[in-house]
Amino acid sequence: MRIPARSARRSVTATALGALLCGALLHVPQATPAAAATAAAAGPTITVPPAGSHGFPFLAAAEDLGSYGYTESEYFLSGTATSYAKSGLWTSDGRWNVRASGTAAYKSRLLVRRPTDPAKFNGTVVVEWLNVSGQIDLSPDYWFERDELLRQGYAWVGVSAQAVGVNGGLGEIKGLKGWDPARYGSLVHPGDAFAYDIFSQAGQALRAPNGPDPLGGLPVRTLLADGESQSAGFMTTYVNAVQPVSRVYDGFMVHSNSAVAAPITGSLADTLLMPNPSRIRTDLSVPTFVVLTETDVPGASVARQPDTASVVHWELAGTAHGDQWAYDLGQPTVEKSAGSAAPSADCAAGSAPFNDGPGHWAMNAALRHLAGWARSGPRPPSGQPLSTVLRDPATGLATGGVRLPDVTVPTRTLTGLRDTTDSGVFCGLYGARDPWNGDTDAWDRHDDGDPSDPSFPPTAEPVLSRLYPTHADYVGKVRTAAQRSVDAGYLLPEDATAIVAAAQDSDIGG
Repeated sequence: MRIPARSARRSVTATALGALLCGALLHVPQATPAAAATAAAAGPTITVPPAGSHGFPFLAAAEDLGSYGYTESEYFLSGTATSYAKSGLWTSDGRWNVRASGTAAYKSRLLVRRPTDPAKFNGTVVVEWLNVSGQIDLSPDYWFERDELLRQGYAWVGVSAQAVGVNGGLGEIKGLKGWDPARYGSLVHPGDAFAYDIFSQAGQALRAPNGPDPLGGLPVRTLLADGESQSAGFMTTYVNAVQPVSRVYDGFMVHSNSAVAAPITGSLADTLLMPNPSRIRTDLSVPTFVVLTETDVPGASVARQPDTASVVHWELAGTAHGDQWAYDLGQPTVEKSAGSAAPSADCAAGSAPFNDGPGHWAMNAALRHLAGWARSGPRPPSGQPLSTVLRDPATGLATGGVRLPDVTVPTRTLTGLRDTTDSGVFCGLYGARDPWNGDTDAWDRHDDGDPSDPSFPPTAEPVLSRLYPTHADYVGKVRTAAQRSVDAGYLLPEDATAIVAAAQDSDIGG
Protein backbone atom coordinates (compact mmCIF):
# COMPACT_ATOMS: atom_id res chain seq x y z
CA MET A 1 0.00 0.00 0.00
CA ARG A 2 1.11 3.56 -0.63
CA ILE A 3 -0.06 6.86 0.77
CA PRO A 4 -0.21 9.41 -2.05
CA ALA A 5 1.20 12.90 -1.83
CA ARG A 6 -1.10 15.83 -2.38
CA SER A 7 0.72 17.05 -5.45
CA ALA A 8 1.59 14.98 -8.50
CA ARG A 9 5.07 13.51 -8.36
CA ARG A 10 7.08 11.00 -10.31
CA SER A 11 5.97 7.49 -9.36
CA VAL A 12 8.26 4.71 -8.28
CA THR A 13 7.96 1.07 -9.23
CA ALA A 14 6.65 -1.27 -6.56
CA THR A 15 9.39 -3.14 -4.78
CA ALA A 16 9.89 -6.88 -5.07
CA LEU A 17 7.50 -8.99 -3.08
CA GLY A 18 10.61 -10.95 -2.23
CA ALA A 19 11.47 -12.36 1.08
CA LEU A 20 11.86 -15.23 3.34
CA LEU A 21 13.13 -16.32 6.55
CA CYS A 22 12.68 -17.07 10.16
CA GLY A 23 13.32 -20.04 12.42
CA ALA A 24 15.93 -22.68 12.06
CA LEU A 25 14.73 -26.24 11.80
CA LEU A 26 12.58 -28.40 9.56
CA HIS A 27 9.10 -26.93 9.44
CA VAL A 28 6.54 -29.13 11.16
CA PRO A 29 2.92 -28.42 12.18
CA GLN A 30 3.89 -28.05 15.85
CA ALA A 31 7.39 -26.98 16.82
CA THR A 32 9.43 -29.42 18.88
CA PRO A 33 11.12 -28.40 22.15
CA ALA A 34 14.41 -28.36 20.25
CA ALA A 35 12.94 -25.88 17.78
CA ALA A 36 11.72 -23.65 20.57
CA ALA A 37 15.12 -23.84 22.25
CA THR A 38 16.84 -22.88 19.01
CA ALA A 39 14.58 -19.85 18.65
CA ALA A 40 15.27 -18.83 22.25
CA ALA A 41 19.00 -19.11 21.71
CA ALA A 42 18.77 -16.66 18.83
CA GLY A 43 17.53 -13.84 21.07
CA PRO A 44 18.44 -10.43 19.59
CA THR A 45 20.00 -7.47 21.35
CA ILE A 46 17.99 -4.30 21.99
CA THR A 47 19.70 -0.89 21.96
CA VAL A 48 18.58 2.75 21.88
CA PRO A 49 19.38 4.69 18.67
CA PRO A 50 21.21 8.02 18.64
CA ALA A 51 19.16 11.18 18.12
CA GLY A 52 20.40 11.67 14.57
CA SER A 53 20.03 14.76 12.42
CA HIS A 54 16.21 14.84 12.46
CA GLY A 55 15.81 14.17 16.15
CA PHE A 56 12.88 11.79 15.63
CA PRO A 57 12.34 8.34 14.10
CA PHE A 58 11.32 7.84 10.50
CA LEU A 59 7.52 7.47 10.42
CA ALA A 60 7.13 9.21 13.77
CA ALA A 61 3.45 10.02 14.25
CA ALA A 62 2.36 13.49 13.21
CA GLU A 63 -0.65 13.31 15.52
CA ASP A 64 -0.39 14.13 19.21
CA LEU A 65 -0.15 10.66 20.73
CA GLY A 66 0.13 12.21 24.19
CA SER A 67 -3.46 13.40 23.94
CA TYR A 68 -4.48 9.73 23.68
CA GLY A 69 -2.29 8.74 26.63
CA TYR A 70 0.37 7.20 24.39
CA THR A 71 4.10 7.55 24.00
CA GLU A 72 6.30 6.75 20.99
CA SER A 73 9.88 5.46 21.00
CA GLU A 74 12.31 3.61 18.77
CA TYR A 75 14.77 0.79 19.41
CA PHE A 76 17.39 -1.05 17.42
CA LEU A 77 17.23 -4.84 17.12
CA SER A 78 20.38 -6.79 16.21
CA GLY A 79 21.56 -10.38 16.05
CA THR A 80 21.98 -13.24 13.63
CA ALA A 81 19.08 -14.13 11.37
CA THR A 82 18.34 -17.40 9.57
CA SER A 83 17.15 -17.74 6.00
CA TYR A 84 15.00 -20.62 4.77
CA ALA A 85 14.54 -22.83 1.76
CA LYS A 86 11.67 -25.13 0.83
CA SER A 87 11.77 -28.64 2.23
CA GLY A 88 9.61 -31.04 0.27
CA LEU A 89 6.74 -30.18 -2.03
CA TRP A 90 4.74 -27.01 -1.37
CA THR A 91 1.11 -27.18 -2.44
CA SER A 92 -1.89 -24.87 -2.21
CA ASP A 93 -2.95 -26.20 1.20
CA GLY A 94 -0.25 -24.09 2.87
CA ARG A 95 1.32 -26.95 4.84
CA TRP A 96 4.82 -25.88 3.93
CA ASN A 97 8.05 -27.25 5.39
CA VAL A 98 11.34 -25.37 5.42
CA ARG A 99 14.98 -26.04 6.18
CA ALA A 100 17.59 -23.60 7.40
CA SER A 101 19.48 -22.18 4.44
CA GLY A 102 21.95 -19.68 5.84
CA THR A 103 22.67 -17.12 8.53
CA ALA A 104 23.69 -13.46 8.48
CA ALA A 105 24.18 -10.62 10.91
CA TYR A 106 21.51 -7.91 10.91
CA LYS A 107 20.54 -4.72 12.70
CA SER A 108 17.10 -3.22 12.16
CA ARG A 109 14.61 -1.18 14.16
CA LEU A 110 11.31 -1.24 16.07
CA LEU A 111 8.95 1.74 16.21
CA VAL A 112 6.87 1.48 19.37
CA ARG A 113 3.64 3.18 20.43
CA ARG A 114 2.30 2.16 23.83
CA PRO A 115 0.11 3.48 26.64
CA THR A 116 1.94 5.83 28.98
CA ASP A 117 -0.05 4.54 31.96
CA PRO A 118 0.59 0.78 32.43
CA ALA A 119 -2.90 0.43 33.88
CA LYS A 120 -4.34 1.29 30.44
CA PHE A 121 -2.44 -1.48 28.62
CA ASN A 122 -4.81 -4.27 27.60
CA GLY A 123 -2.07 -6.90 27.37
CA THR A 124 -2.07 -7.19 23.57
CA VAL A 125 0.77 -6.07 21.29
CA VAL A 126 0.10 -5.69 17.55
CA VAL A 127 3.35 -6.17 15.62
CA GLU A 128 3.06 -4.77 12.09
CA TRP A 129 5.36 -5.82 9.26
CA LEU A 130 5.97 -2.36 7.83
CA ASN A 131 5.02 -2.06 4.17
CA VAL A 132 7.68 -0.97 1.67
CA SER A 133 5.77 -0.91 -1.63
CA GLY A 134 6.41 2.85 -1.72
CA GLN A 135 10.13 2.21 -1.22
CA ILE A 136 9.97 3.51 2.36
CA ASP A 137 8.52 2.16 5.61
CA LEU A 138 4.75 2.70 5.85
CA SER A 139 2.25 1.49 8.46
CA PRO A 140 -1.10 1.07 6.67
CA ASP A 141 -2.73 -1.18 9.25
CA TYR A 142 -1.84 1.18 12.08
CA TRP A 143 -3.84 3.80 10.19
CA PHE A 144 -6.76 1.47 9.44
CA GLU A 145 -6.88 0.23 13.06
CA ARG A 146 -5.76 3.39 14.84
CA ASP A 147 -9.04 4.12 16.67
CA GLU A 148 -9.30 0.62 18.08
CA LEU A 149 -5.62 0.50 19.02
CA LEU A 150 -5.60 3.73 20.99
CA ARG A 151 -8.99 3.58 22.68
CA GLN A 152 -8.53 -0.02 23.87
CA GLY A 153 -4.96 0.27 25.17
CA TYR A 154 -3.07 -1.92 22.75
CA ALA A 155 0.65 -1.51 22.20
CA TRP A 156 1.69 -1.24 18.53
CA VAL A 157 5.13 -2.05 17.15
CA GLY A 158 6.24 -1.47 13.56
CA VAL A 159 9.11 -3.67 12.36
CA SER A 160 11.47 -2.67 9.54
CA ALA A 161 11.59 -6.26 8.35
CA GLN A 162 12.52 -5.75 4.69
CA ALA A 163 15.74 -4.58 3.07
CA VAL A 164 14.19 -1.72 1.08
CA GLY A 165 13.03 0.02 4.23
CA VAL A 166 16.54 -0.06 5.68
CA ASN A 167 18.84 0.09 2.65
CA GLY A 168 16.64 1.99 0.19
CA GLY A 169 15.32 1.16 -3.25
CA LEU A 170 14.10 3.13 -6.26
CA GLY A 171 12.62 6.09 -4.39
CA GLU A 172 14.19 9.44 -3.59
CA ILE A 173 14.74 8.41 0.02
CA LYS A 174 17.40 5.72 0.18
CA GLY A 175 15.96 3.87 3.12
CA LEU A 176 16.46 4.65 6.78
CA LYS A 177 20.21 4.78 6.30
CA GLY A 178 19.94 7.40 3.57
CA TRP A 179 17.28 9.44 5.37
CA ASP A 180 19.32 9.93 8.53
CA PRO A 181 22.86 8.44 8.38
CA ALA A 182 23.63 9.82 11.83
CA ARG A 183 20.76 7.87 13.35
CA TYR A 184 20.54 4.81 11.11
CA GLY A 185 24.00 4.47 9.59
CA SER A 186 24.82 1.43 11.75
CA LEU A 187 21.83 -0.58 10.51
CA VAL A 188 22.55 -3.73 8.49
CA HIS A 189 20.00 -5.66 6.44
CA PRO A 190 21.36 -8.76 4.66
CA GLY A 191 18.37 -9.07 2.31
CA ASP A 192 14.80 -10.24 2.28
CA ALA A 193 15.79 -13.87 2.62
CA PHE A 194 16.23 -12.99 6.30
CA ALA A 195 13.11 -10.86 6.79
CA TYR A 196 10.99 -13.65 8.27
CA ASP A 197 13.47 -14.42 11.02
CA ILE A 198 14.01 -10.73 11.71
CA PHE A 199 10.25 -10.49 12.22
CA SER A 200 10.29 -13.54 14.52
CA GLN A 201 13.12 -12.07 16.56
CA ALA A 202 11.23 -8.80 16.88
CA GLY A 203 8.35 -10.63 18.53
CA GLN A 204 10.74 -12.62 20.67
CA ALA A 205 12.45 -9.43 21.86
CA LEU A 206 9.11 -7.97 22.94
CA ARG A 207 8.42 -10.99 25.12
CA ALA A 208 11.93 -11.28 26.59
CA PRO A 209 14.04 -8.19 25.82
CA ASN A 210 17.82 -8.47 25.91
CA GLY A 211 18.56 -4.87 26.73
CA PRO A 212 16.17 -1.93 27.21
CA ASP A 213 12.54 -3.05 27.19
CA PRO A 214 10.73 -1.53 24.18
CA LEU A 215 7.45 -1.90 26.06
CA GLY A 216 8.67 -0.22 29.22
CA GLY A 217 7.88 -3.19 31.41
CA LEU A 218 4.33 -3.77 30.13
CA PRO A 219 3.46 -7.47 30.59
CA VAL A 220 2.70 -9.09 27.23
CA ARG A 221 -0.32 -11.36 27.28
CA THR A 222 -1.02 -11.65 23.55
CA LEU A 223 1.27 -11.02 20.60
CA LEU A 224 -0.43 -10.49 17.24
CA ALA A 225 1.34 -10.29 13.86
CA ASP A 226 -0.17 -7.96 11.26
CA GLY A 227 0.56 -7.12 7.63
CA GLU A 228 -1.27 -5.33 4.83
CA SER A 229 -0.82 -5.59 1.05
CA GLN A 230 2.73 -6.68 0.13
CA SER A 231 3.33 -7.34 3.83
CA ALA A 232 0.27 -9.61 3.84
CA GLY A 233 1.97 -11.73 1.18
CA PHE A 234 4.89 -12.18 3.56
CA MET A 235 2.46 -12.79 6.41
CA THR A 236 0.86 -15.65 4.44
CA THR A 237 4.24 -17.33 4.01
CA TYR A 238 5.10 -16.65 7.64
CA VAL A 239 1.89 -18.30 8.84
CA ASN A 240 2.36 -21.33 6.62
CA ALA A 241 6.10 -21.93 6.81
CA VAL A 242 7.57 -20.11 9.82
CA GLN A 243 5.06 -19.97 12.66
CA PRO A 244 5.12 -23.76 13.15
CA VAL A 245 8.87 -23.46 13.75
CA SER A 246 9.13 -20.19 15.65
CA ARG A 247 5.86 -20.29 17.63
CA VAL A 248 6.39 -16.62 18.42
CA TYR A 249 2.96 -15.11 17.66
CA ASP A 250 -0.46 -15.85 19.11
CA GLY A 251 -2.49 -14.80 16.08
CA PHE A 252 -2.25 -13.27 12.62
CA MET A 253 -3.99 -10.49 10.71
CA VAL A 254 -3.57 -10.94 6.95
CA HIS A 255 -5.05 -7.83 5.33
CA SER A 256 -5.34 -7.50 1.54
CA ASN A 257 -3.15 -10.39 0.46
CA SER A 258 -3.15 -11.69 -3.10
CA ALA A 259 -3.70 -15.24 -4.34
CA VAL A 260 0.04 -16.01 -4.28
CA ALA A 261 2.21 -15.69 -1.17
CA ALA A 262 5.67 -14.11 -1.04
CA PRO A 263 8.53 -16.42 -2.05
CA ILE A 264 10.67 -17.99 0.64
CA THR A 265 13.86 -17.32 -1.30
CA GLY A 266 13.67 -13.54 -1.28
CA SER A 267 13.75 -13.30 -5.06
CA LEU A 268 10.80 -11.69 -6.84
CA ALA A 269 11.28 -14.08 -9.75
CA ASP A 270 10.57 -16.99 -7.42
CA THR A 271 7.00 -15.81 -6.98
CA LEU A 272 6.39 -17.97 -10.07
CA LEU A 273 7.49 -20.99 -8.05
CA MET A 274 5.01 -20.38 -5.24
CA PRO A 275 1.78 -22.38 -5.11
CA ASN A 276 -1.02 -20.62 -6.97
CA PRO A 277 -3.28 -20.22 -5.11
CA SER A 278 -1.52 -20.00 -1.74
CA ARG A 279 -4.10 -20.78 0.93
CA ILE A 280 -3.73 -20.52 4.71
CA ARG A 281 -2.87 -23.80 6.44
CA THR A 282 -5.63 -24.97 8.77
CA ASP A 283 -3.66 -27.13 11.22
CA LEU A 284 -2.17 -24.34 13.37
CA SER A 285 -3.16 -23.92 17.00
CA VAL A 286 -3.22 -20.11 16.66
CA PRO A 287 -5.81 -18.18 14.62
CA THR A 288 -5.45 -16.36 11.31
CA PHE A 289 -7.89 -13.64 10.20
CA VAL A 290 -7.86 -12.82 6.46
CA VAL A 291 -9.55 -9.55 5.46
CA LEU A 292 -9.94 -8.59 1.80
CA THR A 293 -11.18 -5.31 0.39
CA GLU A 294 -13.18 -4.96 -2.79
CA THR A 295 -9.95 -4.05 -4.59
CA ASP A 296 -8.36 -7.36 -3.59
CA VAL A 297 -11.17 -9.79 -4.34
CA PRO A 298 -10.83 -10.09 -8.14
CA GLY A 299 -7.23 -11.25 -7.82
CA ALA A 300 -7.44 -13.11 -4.53
CA SER A 301 -10.78 -14.92 -4.83
CA VAL A 302 -9.15 -18.02 -6.37
CA ALA A 303 -7.53 -18.59 -2.96
CA ARG A 304 -10.86 -18.69 -1.13
CA GLN A 305 -11.19 -21.51 1.36
CA PRO A 306 -13.85 -22.57 3.86
CA ASP A 307 -13.56 -21.02 7.31
CA THR A 308 -12.30 -23.38 10.00
CA ALA A 309 -11.61 -23.33 13.71
CA SER A 310 -8.33 -21.47 13.01
CA VAL A 311 -8.96 -19.48 9.80
CA VAL A 312 -11.69 -16.87 9.12
CA HIS A 313 -12.16 -14.65 6.06
CA TRP A 314 -14.00 -11.37 5.55
CA GLU A 315 -14.54 -9.71 2.17
CA LEU A 316 -15.63 -6.11 2.63
CA ALA A 317 -18.20 -4.52 0.32
CA GLY A 318 -17.62 -0.90 -0.67
CA THR A 319 -13.99 -0.80 0.47
CA ALA A 320 -10.59 -0.24 -1.14
CA HIS A 321 -7.04 -1.46 -0.63
CA GLY A 322 -6.13 2.07 0.45
CA ASP A 323 -8.77 4.69 1.05
CA GLN A 324 -9.52 8.25 2.12
CA TRP A 325 -9.36 7.34 5.80
CA ALA A 326 -5.85 5.87 5.51
CA TYR A 327 -4.76 8.81 3.37
CA ASP A 328 -6.07 11.48 5.73
CA LEU A 329 -4.62 9.80 8.80
CA GLY A 330 -1.33 8.63 7.31
CA GLN A 331 -0.31 11.40 4.95
CA PRO A 332 0.71 13.93 7.63
CA THR A 333 2.94 11.29 9.22
CA VAL A 334 4.50 10.36 5.88
CA GLU A 335 5.13 13.99 4.99
CA LYS A 336 6.60 14.69 8.44
CA SER A 337 9.41 12.28 7.59
CA ALA A 338 9.55 12.17 3.79
CA GLY A 339 8.55 15.74 2.94
CA SER A 340 8.41 16.34 -0.79
CA ALA A 341 9.73 12.81 -1.41
CA ALA A 342 6.55 11.23 -0.03
CA PRO A 343 5.26 8.58 -2.46
CA SER A 344 2.59 9.62 -4.94
CA ALA A 345 -0.51 7.72 -6.00
CA ASP A 346 -0.18 9.25 -9.48
CA CYS A 347 -3.89 9.93 -9.85
CA ALA A 348 -4.79 12.02 -12.87
CA ALA A 349 -5.90 15.58 -12.21
CA GLY A 350 -9.66 15.80 -11.82
CA SER A 351 -10.10 12.05 -11.38
CA ALA A 352 -12.57 10.44 -9.01
CA PRO A 353 -12.12 11.05 -5.29
CA PHE A 354 -10.79 8.16 -3.22
CA ASN A 355 -13.06 5.55 -1.71
CA ASP A 356 -14.17 6.73 1.73
CA GLY A 357 -15.96 3.53 2.66
CA PRO A 358 -16.13 1.42 5.83
CA GLY A 359 -12.74 -0.33 5.66
CA HIS A 360 -11.50 1.09 8.97
CA TRP A 361 -14.72 0.23 10.79
CA ALA A 362 -14.37 -3.41 9.71
CA MET A 363 -10.67 -3.52 10.62
CA ASN A 364 -11.45 -2.23 14.11
CA ALA A 365 -13.91 -5.08 14.60
CA ALA A 366 -11.56 -7.63 13.07
CA LEU A 367 -8.74 -6.61 15.41
CA ARG A 368 -10.90 -6.92 18.52
CA HIS A 369 -12.16 -10.30 17.35
CA LEU A 370 -8.63 -11.54 16.67
CA ALA A 371 -7.34 -10.40 20.06
CA GLY A 372 -10.10 -12.26 21.88
CA TRP A 373 -9.85 -15.30 19.62
CA ALA A 374 -6.10 -15.55 20.27
CA ARG A 375 -6.88 -15.72 23.99
CA SER A 376 -9.16 -18.74 23.44
CA GLY A 377 -12.24 -16.59 22.99
CA PRO A 378 -14.96 -17.25 20.40
CA ARG A 379 -14.15 -17.49 16.73
CA PRO A 380 -15.24 -14.40 14.74
CA PRO A 381 -18.33 -14.71 12.53
CA SER A 382 -17.74 -15.77 8.95
CA GLY A 383 -18.40 -13.38 6.09
CA GLN A 384 -20.16 -14.00 2.80
CA PRO A 385 -18.23 -14.03 -0.50
CA LEU A 386 -18.18 -10.66 -2.27
CA SER A 387 -18.97 -10.21 -5.95
CA THR A 388 -17.44 -7.26 -7.76
CA VAL A 389 -19.02 -8.42 -11.03
CA LEU A 390 -22.64 -8.76 -9.94
CA ARG A 391 -23.34 -5.21 -8.81
CA ASP A 392 -26.59 -3.65 -7.71
CA PRO A 393 -27.93 -2.01 -10.87
CA ALA A 394 -29.56 0.79 -8.90
CA THR A 395 -26.58 1.80 -6.79
CA GLY A 396 -23.52 0.37 -8.55
CA LEU A 397 -22.45 -1.28 -5.27
CA ALA A 398 -20.90 -4.74 -5.14
CA THR A 399 -23.10 -7.58 -3.90
CA GLY A 400 -22.44 -10.01 -1.06
CA GLY A 401 -19.59 -9.69 1.40
CA VAL A 402 -19.55 -8.00 4.79
CA ARG A 403 -21.94 -5.06 4.44
CA LEU A 404 -21.75 -2.16 6.86
CA PRO A 405 -24.11 0.87 6.93
CA ASP A 406 -22.18 2.70 4.20
CA VAL A 407 -23.44 0.09 1.74
CA THR A 408 -26.72 -1.01 3.32
CA VAL A 409 -27.93 2.60 3.66
CA PRO A 410 -25.96 4.08 0.76
CA THR A 411 -25.47 7.72 -0.17
CA ARG A 412 -22.79 7.21 -2.85
CA THR A 413 -21.32 4.52 -5.04
CA LEU A 414 -18.22 3.03 -3.42
CA THR A 415 -15.92 0.83 -5.46
CA GLY A 416 -12.59 -0.85 -4.89
CA LEU A 417 -11.36 -0.03 -8.38
CA ARG A 418 -11.42 3.01 -10.62
CA ASP A 419 -11.48 3.68 -14.33
CA THR A 420 -8.06 2.86 -15.74
CA THR A 421 -7.95 6.25 -17.47
CA ASP A 422 -7.82 7.79 -13.98
CA SER A 423 -5.13 5.53 -12.61
CA GLY A 424 -1.39 5.85 -12.19
CA VAL A 425 0.77 3.04 -10.91
CA PHE A 426 -0.88 2.98 -7.48
CA CYS A 427 -3.89 5.23 -7.92
CA GLY A 428 -6.24 2.32 -8.55
CA LEU A 429 -5.53 0.88 -5.11
CA TYR A 430 -7.51 3.73 -3.53
CA GLY A 431 -10.78 2.84 -5.22
CA ALA A 432 -13.32 5.54 -5.93
CA ARG A 433 -16.50 7.15 -4.70
CA ASP A 434 -19.27 8.70 -6.73
CA PRO A 435 -21.43 11.07 -4.63
CA TRP A 436 -25.09 10.99 -5.56
CA ASN A 437 -26.17 14.50 -6.42
CA GLY A 438 -29.23 13.53 -8.37
CA ASP A 439 -27.57 14.34 -11.67
CA THR A 440 -24.50 13.29 -13.65
CA ASP A 441 -20.85 14.10 -13.14
CA ALA A 442 -17.51 13.44 -14.80
CA TRP A 443 -16.76 10.27 -12.86
CA ASP A 444 -20.20 8.69 -12.70
CA ARG A 445 -19.98 4.91 -12.31
CA HIS A 446 -21.58 4.42 -15.74
CA ASP A 447 -19.12 6.55 -17.62
CA ASP A 448 -15.48 7.44 -18.03
CA GLY A 449 -16.17 11.15 -18.50
CA ASP A 450 -15.55 11.12 -22.25
CA PRO A 451 -18.38 12.90 -24.12
CA SER A 452 -17.43 10.98 -27.27
CA ASP A 453 -18.34 7.73 -25.55
CA PRO A 454 -21.64 6.35 -26.97
CA SER A 455 -22.94 5.87 -23.42
CA PHE A 456 -22.51 9.58 -22.58
CA PRO A 457 -24.45 11.08 -20.84
CA PRO A 458 -24.53 8.31 -18.20
CA THR A 459 -27.60 6.80 -16.62
CA ALA A 460 -29.00 8.97 -13.84
CA GLU A 461 -27.81 8.04 -10.38
CA PRO A 462 -30.07 7.62 -7.32
CA VAL A 463 -31.64 10.76 -5.90
CA LEU A 464 -31.10 10.98 -2.16
CA SER A 465 -34.32 12.84 -1.46
CA ARG A 466 -36.26 9.96 -2.99
CA LEU A 467 -34.33 7.29 -1.11
CA TYR A 468 -34.68 9.14 2.20
CA PRO A 469 -37.75 11.42 2.19
CA THR A 470 -36.83 12.97 5.54
CA HIS A 471 -33.71 13.40 7.59
CA ALA A 472 -35.28 11.37 10.39
CA ASP A 473 -35.96 8.57 7.91
CA TYR A 474 -32.30 8.50 6.90
CA VAL A 475 -31.00 8.56 10.49
CA GLY A 476 -33.43 5.84 11.50
CA LYS A 477 -32.28 3.57 8.70
CA VAL A 478 -28.63 4.15 9.58
CA ARG A 479 -29.33 3.40 13.24
CA THR A 480 -31.10 0.16 12.35
CA ALA A 481 -28.35 -0.90 9.94
CA ALA A 482 -25.63 -0.11 12.44
CA GLN A 483 -27.31 -2.18 15.14
CA ARG A 484 -27.70 -5.10 12.76
CA SER A 485 -24.00 -4.93 11.94
CA VAL A 486 -23.15 -4.87 15.65
CA ASP A 487 -25.43 -7.84 16.32
CA ALA A 488 -23.80 -9.74 13.45
CA GLY A 489 -20.33 -9.05 14.84
CA TYR A 490 -19.06 -6.95 11.93
CA LEU A 491 -19.14 -3.55 13.69
CA LEU A 492 -18.10 -2.44 17.16
CA PRO A 493 -20.67 -0.64 19.34
CA GLU A 494 -18.41 2.42 19.68
CA ASP A 495 -18.14 2.71 15.92
CA ALA A 496 -21.87 2.23 15.47
CA THR A 497 -22.39 5.21 17.77
CA ALA A 498 -20.00 7.30 15.66
CA ILE A 499 -21.73 6.27 12.43
CA VAL A 500 -25.17 7.23 13.77
CA ALA A 501 -23.81 10.54 15.08
CA ALA A 502 -22.38 11.35 11.64
CA ALA A 503 -25.77 10.57 10.09
CA GLN A 504 -27.45 12.92 12.56
CA ASP A 505 -24.97 15.67 11.73
CA SER A 506 -25.50 15.27 7.98
CA ASP A 507 -28.06 17.09 5.83
CA ILE A 508 -29.19 13.92 4.05
CA GLY A 509 -32.92 13.34 3.74
CA GLY A 510 -35.80 15.40 2.50
